[in-house]
Amino acid sequence: MGHGYRSGLALIAALILHGAANAGEDKSRLAFAINKDVADHYAWGSKNDGWYLVKRSDMTVIQERMVSGGEEVPHYHKKSRQFFYVLSGELVMEADDYSNVVKAGEGIEIEPGKIHQARNPSGKPLEMLVVSFPNSHADLVVVKPAHQATQLAKAD
Repeated sequence: MGHGYRSGLALIAALILHGAANAGEDKSRLAFAINKDVADHYAWGSKNDGWYLVKRSDMTVIQERMVSGGEEVPHYHKKSRQFFYVLSGELVMEADDYSNVVKAGEGIEIEPGKIHQARNPSGKPLEMLVVSFPNSHADLVVVKPAHQATQLAKAD
């Protein structure tokens, strides 16, 4: 990862602590344990799920479930740095024209501006944590495949 972190969990903890130190948010808010049973839920793609374990403007921690055969659209984030940590299953992260296979107990960092696509080509569901600093949903830019862009240019 290039940051000298010994594990993905250490990076997640460092991002959370950095966000907490710089949040400037309401210090009177109660601390409480959270899990996906009580977290805000959203659906994405055809059958995939996400649960906001932490949802702030300066960062998010999302537990995601991606179905077998599920995938994101290729995209990048203008400002957001992301870390994907696999809880169960196997993630294939397309980045830098390379397929990175990330197994349970492993993670991968995606820096701002890097085009990437998370996929689950396996026959089993994928569970992962996605930490984004700052919040990634506000600065997502979808990248059209080259053949689509060429077809659109010819149509004009």
